[in-house]
Formats: sequence, structure tokens, C-alpha cells
Amino acid sequence: MFKFKQKDNEFFDLFVESANYFYKGALMMDEVMMDYSKAQDKIKEIVDLEHEADAVNDKIVDKLNLTFITPIDREDIYSLANGLDDGVDFLQGTLQRIVMYRTGKAMSGAVSLTKLIIECAKEVIKSFELLKDIRKNQAVILECTRKIGQLESEGDRVYRHEVAYLFDKEKNPIELIKWKDILEDLEETLDHCEKLSDMIRGVVMKYA
Repeated sequence: MFKFKQKDNEFFDLFVESANYFYKGALMMDEVMMDYSKAQDKIKEIVDLEHEADAVNDKIVDKLNLTFITPIDREDIYSLANGLDDGVDFLQGTLQRIVMYRTGKAMSGAVSLTKLIIECAKEVIKSFELLKDIRKNQAVILECTRKIGQLESEGDRVYRHEVAYLFDKEKNPIELIKWKDILEDLEETLDHCEKLSDMIRGVVMKYA
């Protein structure tokens, strides 16, 4: 019943395409964390990436408006599409802040949070690749969402530790403000990953 016909698969293919843009954005962020000299160039790349992600989101919405019977609820399709697109926006905003603040070399906690975002993005991609056959893949999809929850929890731990470190050790108030803001942006991106995984879990619970 819930193994969708080939003609229905375009929604899921577009979801995967959008999830891959989020993953690519996370990799760009990681490159900047590892080498600040790349920040200015990566701003240009992530702006282009965000436009491409928007175009995929527009395709999903356009298809939604033209499709009478959808493979899953219209509201779920719309929410998932926007959730994926918002993930790229989070990364773009964080990278723009890094350039505006002229942060220089990244603190270790920011690097760790970025690595966690990359791992979350991988699980998001895997989840969407499996949604075409929800019943068959239910257990694996739910395992992906569980892993995202674990990664987000680890991100909370890293965030708390690094903010405490800043207030304890950083004597320059400007540097403290810079990195506190960036750590918050990265932690919010991880929170968004968990919200997206909750949406996926909800779809699985509804259709499996």
C-alpha cells in the first residue's frame, strides 16, 4: 500500500536533492572552520548553493500545486521541503556571520559542532532516500532519526562546554561575543536537524 508508484517518486527524489544541498553547505562550513582563508570564497559558493536549494524547493511546491493525489499528506510535503530549505539558510547565515566578524582561526568547539552537522546531514539524506518505501524501511528510517537525536544531544553538550570556556577563559569581550554568536548559530542548526528528523518520524508513524 505504501510502496509508491514510479510517478510519485519525484517528490522523494526532490527531497533527496534538497538534502544533498544541505550536506554540501555543511561541507563548505567545515572547509572554513579548517581554513579561515577560504571564508570569502565560500560565501560566494554558499549563496549560489542557497539559490539552487531554493529552486528545488520551488519545484516541490509547484509540483504540489499541480498534483491532485500526493503520496503523503500535502502538509507533510510542504513542511519537509521548507525544513530542508531552511537548513541551507541556517548555514548561509552562519558563514556570513563568520565573514562579518572576521573571526580568524576557529575555536575547537565550533569545529566539533560543524562535524556533528555533517553527520546529521548524512542521516537526513539517508532518511529521505528510504522514504519511497516507508513500510519496508521503517526501522532503518527511525534509526536514522534516533542517530540525529543523539548527535543533537552531543551538540548541546559541546555548546554548553564551549560557552562556559569562553566566559571562563576569554578575556577579550569582542572575541567572546563573536564566538558565542557563532556557537549559538551552529547549535541552532543542529536543533533544526532534530526538528527535521521529528517531521520524518511523524511521517513514518503515519504511513508505516
